[in-house]
Amino acid sequence: MTEPEKTALLFVECQRGVVGDLSVLPALAESAQPVLATMGRLAAGARDCGVRVAHLTYLPAAGGRSTNRRSPLMRATLATAEWSESHPAAEVVPEIGVGPEDLVLPRHQGISPVHRTETLAILRNMGIEEVVVAGVSTNLAIPLVAVGAADEDFAVTIPTDACIGTPPDHHASMLKNGLAFVARLTSVDGLLTEWST
Repeated sequence: MTEPEKTALLFVECQRGVVGDLSVLPALAESAQPVLATMGRLAAGARDCGVRVAHLTYLPAAGGRSTNRRSPLMRATLATAEWSESHPAAEVVPEIGVGPEDLVLPRHQGISPVHRTETLAILRNMGIEEVVVAGVSTNLAIPLVAVGAADEDFAVTIPTDACIGTPPDHHASMLKNGLAFVARLTSVDGLLTEWST
């Protein structure tokens, strides 16, 4: 276990346009609804314990031209092309919010929240040694963050009750048969206990 001041809690794409009321992925948003309050509790607890909270958001640039349309996912989310910093869909969901000391690290292209972004370099420059990855989804983005961070020698922890994928049986399988090989799996309560002691 890494001490709180060397730990960053990364919320992946917990935006209104992804898991909230303006979602372009309704099935994912529906699956996420029961988990948002738990994510909010984790965020509040992290801030109270001195863990740095960072939001890895998606914010395409140049009218959506920053992201290619080759993958089915990118074609299915064409509506994101109109997002800007002030667009409501780009906002972090209110259940989690953005604290005054939180980092918001938007990416402008691609599926991976860390590939070809400054995120991991920023965290390393801050002295971060462990990343806790929460949010959506265990289908793609969370595994990409976990593997990217592990390959860069960060310790990786995933609170299984503060992330989601769809459908539920695939989410459970990804945790057990994939993510467990690159990350420590724990719970929100387990993390809050660790950080407070």
